[in-house]
Amino acid sequence: MRIAFISPFFPLKGGIARFSGMLRDALQDRGYDVTPVAFRALYPDFLVKGGVEEAQGADLTFFNESRLVLFNPISWFGAIRHLRSLKPDLLLVAYWSGFLAPLFFTIRRLTGIRMVVLLHNLSSHESFLFDPLMQRLLAASADGFLTLSEAVTKTVQRALPEIPLLQLFHPLYEPDGEHSSVQDARQALKLDAHSPVLLFFGYVRHYKGLDTMLRAMPAILQRDPALRLVVAGQFHEDHGIYRKLVAQLGIEGNVDFYPGYVSTERSALFFAAADAVVLPYRSATQSGVVQLAYGHGLPVIVTPAGALPEMVRPGKTGWVAPDCSAEGFAGAVGEFLNRRDKHELEAMRPAIEAFRRHFSWEVFAEQAGHFLEARAVRR
Repeated sequence: MRIAFISPFFPLKGGIARFSGMLRDALQDRGYDVTPVAFRALYPDFLVKGGVEEAQGADLTFFNESRLVLFNPISWFGAIRHLRSLKPDLLLVAYWSGFLAPLFFTIRRLTGIRMVVLLHNLSSHESFLFDPLMQRLLAASADGFLTLSEAVTKTVQRALPEIPLLQLFHPLYEPDGEHSSVQDARQALKLDAHSPVLLFFGYVRHYKGLDTMLRAMPAILQRDPALRLVVAGQFHEDHGIYRKLVAQLGIEGNVDFYPGYVSTERSALFFAAADAVVLPYRSATQSGVVQLAYGHGLPVIVTPAGALPEMVRPGKTGWVAPDCSAEGFAGAVGEFLNRRDKHELEAMRPAIEAFRRHFSWEVFAEQAGHFLEARAVRR
């Protein structure tokens, strides 16, 4: 089966580009002919502050040949001509924002090629006025949906119940390259070898609740004054706001900021130094950060937002706060500290390892492949 896969791919930055590259490889390993149709750009440069990584040694022929730019409708027609020449059996498209709906509607109508939508989110995290219209355009384009969580599945079934759907999961991200030792990583980041270290990782946006984590810190530090919070990721708002909050809370000596996009190689250093990864989100579907943490063998501490509780085995692979408040999150961190004080974190690794095996890319590609074959039209 020939699949044309429309999505961001490396060297564009971000979790969806990484996800799409790994899914492409997993589908190809199962014998499918997958052709990436990559976005050259999603948003204007002044909005993304450097949205393309420095490419080193990768085969980027498909990216260099791409002319598809989300914010430039003229470029859509070049992609349509390219798709007509490819003559795939199916289009697989990555969807996470309503801004994509007009593009996919146009492609579906002008090519006639059946389309399966890989739904990272049905609605944008920061919803906007035209979301209902975008969902109608998506419904008119999709011949099937792949979802990555029960939370998204329920949303789709309420909004678009007539379209075939397969609920899957977010597979794990295994560490890339050399894995630093805890000692080396902490030395490089100037962290104490024995203090608890929590990691907040990835893009910093309002819905991810970094401010909630910071407001929880005073209560956490009463429990363990040596604890350090490392914040590593690209800020989508003025990170000075968070530095000001840190100063107001009097926790400057316990919070380290590393603003800016974190490369795959650099991220390994942060995960190696951490005891656990925190996700104090206000809202969520699935999260690649959870799977990245598990890939590094780390437990997670999450709020009960969206699909996050689906991804945690409480007390075995992590902890779920009772609510999304700073007080509730501080309580969940306290449970982590109790386990750490008893030297019981290592005992969690078998459960995390079992999670890793169950939520593999191989399993995902097998199940997704059967669904895609059922939706495709053989030529």
